[in-house]
Amino acid sequence: MGWPAAVQGSIGTPIMRYFLDTEFNGFGGALISVALVPEHGDDDFYASLPLPDVIEPWVERHVIPYLRHVPPGLDHELSRIEAADHIAAYLDGDSDPVIIADWPEDLAHFCALLTTGPGQMAAVDYGLRLELINAAGFSAAANSRVPHNALHDARALRDFYVNN
Repeated sequence: MGWPAAVQGSIGTPIMRYFLDTEFNGFGGALISVALVPEHGDDDFYASLPLPDVIEPWVERHVIPYLRHVPPGLDHELSRIEAADHIAAYLDGDSDPVIIADWPEDLAHFCALLTTGPGQMAAVDYGLRLELINAAGFSAAANSRVPHNALHDARALRDFYVNN
């Protein structure tokens, strides 16, 4: 099957798109959870991180109660470095992954997570591309099975992207 040029990688292999969502402790706050959902298949990635000592009231009401609302086997609480290493391993089989988000702070948190120390980053030596899409008409709160859960919001974003 021939892939359109828009979905071919640098060596002509099909591109896999991954849809990203994160939850964080208010504007500019600490990352709480991260999810990547592939365009095809059901091999989702989800991790929650240790909670900050002080949680914003809105986050306490709308995010924290739903952190564990994920399928068995996906509910992992990891340190930042463990989460970065798991993401690198998750994406390792893909030579040209594209990470898609609908909100710039999701991409900022994702990139910050991959930075594991001064001058150090998770083993994403295969490279990856980031894409911020205009998702006009999309609302995770309206379309997600479990709003404000990174996994379910990423799935909703994927479904919106694929169907529009």
